[in-house]
Amino acid sequence: MSLESTVPRQASAEAPPPLGRINVFQRVALWAGVDVRLVGMLVAVAIIWVGFHFLTDRTFLTPRNLWNLMVQSSVVGVMVGGMVLVIVARQIDLSVGSVLGFVGMVMAFIQAQVFPLEVWWNPLATILTGLALGALIGAFQGYVVAYLEVPSFILTLGSLLAFRGGAWLVTSGRTIAPLDTTFQIFGGGVNGSIGATWSWVVGVAAIVLVVRYFISSRARRRKYGFAVRQPWAEFLVIAINMAFVAGFIELMNSYPYPGTTVPRGLPVPVLLMLTLGVLMSTVLRSTRFWRYVFAIGGNPEAARFSGIPTRRITLTVFVIMGVLAAIAGIIATARLNAGTNSAGELAELSVIAAAVIGGTSLSGGVGSIPGALIGAVLMESLRNGMVLMNMPSALQNVVQGAVLVLAVWLDVLYQRFRRR
Repeated sequence: MSLESTVPRQASAEAPPPLGRINVFQRVALWAGVDVRLVGMLVAVAIIWVGFHFLTDRTFLTPRNLWNLMVQSSVVGVMVGGMVLVIVARQIDLSVGSVLGFVGMVMAFIQAQVFPLEVWWNPLATILTGLALGALIGAFQGYVVAYLEVPSFILTLGSLLAFRGGAWLVTSGRTIAPLDTTFQIFGGGVNGSIGATWSWVVGVAAIVLVVRYFISSRARRRKYGFAVRQPWAEFLVIAINMAFVAGFIELMNSYPYPGTTVPRGLPVPVLLMLTLGVLMSTVLRSTRFWRYVFAIGGNPEAARFSGIPTRRITLTVFVIMGVLAAIAGIIATARLNAGTNSAGELAELSVIAAAVIGGTSLSGGVGSIPGALIGAVLMESLRNGMVLMNMPSALQNVVQGAVLVLAVWLDVLYQRFRRR
């Protein structure tokens, strides 16, 4: 045996490691330093948008429709991060839509029937009650799954039915409306945007964070001897991300208030979705908790034997999912300006599909928050385009179900090619 084969080679700081026997997907990823699957999803979204634009008489790619599309995506986008954690940990939550509807109905009831309307503390008390209720539901489900060892599929399937019925029992099937005007801001209504100036403030702050992230990431990789992109490639990736942020802000500012030229800017629910996405994909990712979740999903037995508190981590994952479902309930209820029994119906389908489309493997241990957010936009784009085409709701459900099955099949193929 040669000396070269027994001594590990230091990774180059300027060029990727030798390609060796790897497939074309890994070659492209090593050369560009990007997630090929993420890029493929962005291309798929672009193709869907262009296709629907021509199928809807050039209506889809208008500022008004894209602004509304982002608001519509926020409900699924808020919950999909929690679903990624749940699936990565080898669990499932089929109750997110029913929890959304139940928490939303409870908030609407206490806001309109218990608390006095149009007082400053009404929205705050309502939101805190909803978040606490969501955390309590998540803690209950997490405890039953982690400590009583009831399969999450069975538990959340039962919760899907129970909380859907609970939403009806809160008001005996009545719709609760109207709600506090301040609370409606969280739905992106008439006053639910931050305006052009503050939107650009957020955009500039996001650009600064993007540049800082890539610079610090490059410095860490060089410090520990990992491969880094060529300087020109690093600059190109940073420039693309900066252009994406600036273009998104400009798009949100291109839709004015009706009858005026005053731009609306970033909708509050979209701002919530993006903030939660950044927190979960950057801050949470740097914690021990994140690594534990992926370790549990990769091999639960090995994780338990290595000392990872698997039960406590599973409980925490479901608590996070419950809180995110409550936040989605806030957005959906505020957007409708009412508590309705139909809120959140089939939302679990869209959330699970968005997570799987975004690269989360149903076998556990693999998942991506940014990819799941793109998956949420993709799912909502399909629904939005089909509505603009006046497609029957029954056919829309057929298409969404087919997309979910297709996403799982593509995930199986992708994982198979990665192992070759």
